Amino acid sequence: MLIYKILIRNAFRNRLRAALTVIGIGVAILAFCLLRTIVGAWYAGVEASSATRLITRNAISIIFPLPLSYMERIRQIEGVEMVSYGNWFGGIYIDEKNFFPNFCVDPETYLGLYPEFMLKDSEKTAFFRDRKSCIVGRKLATRFGWKVNDIITLKGTIFPGNWDFVVRGIYVGRDQTIDETQFFFHWDYLNEELKKTGHEWADNPNFYIVGVKRPDYAATVSDTIDRMFKNSYAETLTETEKAFQLGFVAMTSAIVSVIQVVSFMVIVIIMAVAANTMAMTTRERIGEYATLKSLGFGPKHIATLVFGESAVISLSGYILGIAATYPAADKFRTELGHIFPVFNVEIKTVFFALLAAIAVAIVAGIVPTVRAAGISIADGLRRMG
Repeated sequence: MLIYKILIRNAFRNRLRAALTVIGIGVAILAFCLLRTIVGAWYAGVEASSATRLITRNAISIIFPLPLSYMERIRQIEGVEMVSYGNWFGGIYIDEKNFFPNFCVDPETYLGLYPEFMLKDSEKTAFFRDRKSCIVGRKLATRFGWKVNDIITLKGTIFPGNWDFVVRGIYVGRDQTIDETQFFFHWDYLNEELKKTGHEWADNPNFYIVGVKRPDYAATVSDTIDRMFKNSYAETLTETEKAFQLGFVAMTSAIVSVIQVVSFMVIVIIMAVAANTMAMTTRERIGEYATLKSLGFGPKHIATLVFGESAVISLSGYILGIAATYPAADKFRTELGHIFPVFNVEIKTVFFALLAAIAVAIVAGIVPTVRAAGISIADGLRRMG
């Protein structure tokens, strides 16, 4: 216990310098955690993907439709348990800045394939019965103050016009990895309007979602679907939900890579700051270390004092940084939840931050330790005064 008191007193003997160093490390840890959490948020859709869901889209691009008649043929493939379909709607609520994902889907099959979207039974029944109804995520409802039975109007971009919907349910995610910012309504509602205007996309969904009985069926079913529609006027590309999500992430891989590099550069920079602090501290106390050696303390004892002081400062900064990370993440989630619907600080991020703090302590302390442990008593005492 005495050694810990000595280390703490030594670390904060020069209070201003120690405080500034601790704050610097704390800010670095905060930045590291937030940047790593942003990377995690980028991959949130990938992490939430199911191994038993496949996505079938047009082989040319997802913006091209597929015939509705494909559904029954896909359903008959061995290993397929359920098939759903839908379109990206791309509607705007009041103003362009109010962006959120909105899809038209086949309600019963879609919710059957996504049990992680949890609704009350009464809300689910009301949603199924009313073709002009919609369900929205809890975070989206909170953002705009929507309640059940409210009437919502979206302005179509892909499908022009004003589209009115009645909120029949507010879903919650089964866990923290589920996106609660989405908006779903009936595909039939859109399709009926497209038929009235003779739109070319009538009876043509954007994508199919295929639920397979077991994950090991995924490869076989994917290959069967694509071979079935090969050389048709609308060939398909089928991949696992995880691969589909990774395809979108790959479009912004350069941004993700830059964020990852910056997160580590922050730690490297603070290593230099902490090393400078420890170098000044050791230089000031060379005489003290020489005195300790004259009293019988060996190089190991000196190394313990220097490394211990470096560890106290680094870990104090780590504690400060982690204490600030969670409030900062909550603020970030509140302000930018529409961009990063899933923004959770993971335990592994906290652990990596701890490893970073330990690395800072080691790098900052290693040179001063060698210097202090290796100095002779005569040289050390000569520098006193």
